[in-house]
Amino acid sequence: MASIFTKIIQGEIPCYKIAEDERFFAFLDINPIAEGHVLVIPKSETDYIFDLEDDLLSGLTLFAKKIATAIDLSLGTIRTGIIVEGLEVPHAHMHLIPIYFEEQPFTLSRKIEVKQERMVELAKLISKAVKQ
Repeated sequence: MASIFTKIIQGEIPCYKIAEDERFFAFLDINPIAEGHVLVIPKSETDYIFDLEDDLLSGLTLFAKKIATAIDLSLGTIRTGIIVEGLEVPHAHMHLIPIYFEEQPFTLSRKIEVKQERMVELAKLISKAVKQ
């Protein structure tokens, strides 16, 4: 059975898309821990990130770097952090978390509410910066 991320990639479930290429996809997390929290995933469905072939894992990391750079440029962060937990969805993924201040909580168990209008705005800002 396809994971929720595969359904997002295939357009069966809507998302706030940031970027994609032939192998990877990035979109805003609908349960963010900070404004601009992005999920980066391979398009091929593999549960555990360390089961990815080396070239796919390194490609995912380089794709995530491009997205993190766009987050920093567009949202004025002090940096973007990364969490790779991989327990909530059986599809390898990286969480890119914008960090706005040094004491900012950094845990997936802390969710914030972001209104739909702001999610649309964030997706546009980050996506535009990816294309620059």
